[in-house]
Amino acid sequence: MSKPLVALLSGAGISTDSGIPDYRGPEGLWRRDPEAEKLVTYASYMGDPEIRRRSWQLRLRLGALSAEPNAAHRAVAELERSGTPVRVITQNVDGLHQLAGMPARKVFELHGTARRVVCTACHEGGPMQDVLARVEAGEEDPPCARCGGILKPATVMFGERLDPVVLGRAAAVAKACQVLLAVGSSLQVHPAAGLVGVAADHGARLVVVNAEPTPYDEIADEVVREPIGTSLPRLLRELAHTGTV
Repeated sequence: MSKPLVALLSGAGISTDSGIPDYRGPEGLWRRDPEAEKLVTYASYMGDPEIRRRSWQLRLRLGALSAEPNAAHRAVAELERSGTPVRVITQNVDGLHQLAGMPARKVFELHGTARRVVCTACHEGGPMQDVLARVEAGEEDPPCARCGGILKPATVMFGERLDPVVLGRAAAVAKACQVLLAVGSSLQVHPAAGLVGVAADHGARLVVVNAEPTPYDEIADEVVREPIGTSLPRLLRELAHTGTV
């Protein structure tokens, strides 16, 4: 019998054990500092040099690029290595699924990646680490080295559209999977959250693993409130052995 296609939709909650704060949880970044949302809003970022300066300082302070994958990320990669077809659709921009061993071609980053930067004028890209080194050296709002344009992380900010190619591939996975695990996501941000409904409509078994209630709990086959770092590895071991959760 062929193994089921497993899709994992991951949100910020899967990375909190790696030291990366979530956004909407009880201790989330937006709740602690509502002004922080401006730092990742495209219009504010492009129109206000002070917002850009603060956003570069925040990236330095959070140190997200030094974060390491945790047990949950590793469990997903281990499932894929075991021979089970796995695709990851992630709302995260931290790249930790790939660092844990998931092949990049099997990870669909709906909101882009914080590991690279892009120029808003000439669209030249490059490693985030190189630009953060410039900030550490004293450049408060480092311009594009090629054209002098405004640099931003290669993430989808509020006010920007998701990449239609990435979203299309993620939707195809949602339609084709037999199991979808929604892990560490509030499932309040669309169109990402809507992929859960797409999977359910196409007959997938739906498992929600999240500390807080989500709008999709009532259609889920299983809802898990336990810590992700222990519950997800257990669920995925069960899936590897039995083909279901």
